[in-house]
Amino acid sequence: MQESALHESELQEPPLHVSVAQESPPRAHQDLPRDRSQAILEAAKQIGALLKRAGHQFALAGSVAVYAHGGSGHLQHDADFCVRRSDAQAVADTLTEAGLTVRTPPEDWLIKTTCFGQEVDILFELAHRPVTTDILARAHDLPVDSVRMPVLAPTDLMRALIEPFSEHYCDFGPVLAAARALREKVDWEDVRRSCGDEPMPAAFFFLLERLNVITPREESR
Repeated sequence: MQESALHESELQEPPLHVSVAQESPPRAHQDLPRDRSQAILEAAKQIGALLKRAGHQFALAGSVAVYAHGGSGHLQHDADFCVRRSDAQAVADTLTEAGLTVRTPPEDWLIKTTCFGQEVDILFELAHRPVTTDILARAHDLPVDSVRMPVLAPTDLMRALIEPFSEHYCDFGPVLAAARALREKVDWEDVRRSCGDEPMPAAFFFLLERLNVITPREESR
């Protein structure tokens, strides 16, 4: 992916000083979502509404973004959002003011919170690349159930899912389902270029070709 020149603020890494709030009181049992996927979806809606109301520039990522683009409602692991690193402190402050506990894990490319008992990751990087103004500007405004919010564009979303594949992380199953759901919306040649000759992404593209999800490259026929 050939991004336009990064804004200077996007290359800086200001220290993140998170003021940790107390956990909100647990909701009554009858108020909790009935299953894990619904809980993840409700968490995404809650966090998205908070960020949108505060005027932050962000985009929904991960399995909930796939769902927003028409993919499966069987959601994976947690809810993911992406923001620019330079906006991380302001986003953390917004979440803290809403009564959520914000945590800074050892990894320096995200912060975490919990909503409806589900992990929510606020990412500053996607596949080891910084979240930029250009990426956020390409986001699609889509309904996530009853809440409209910016959602990563399909090509950016698939790039973020495929590019991290390595010998230590190669769970193709969920990403295969996402690729099938988004196949007509993705610039696959752009995603291939971004992944270069890395063996695990290449193996995944080969699988997509054999399953007729994408068209084989001319030189591989």
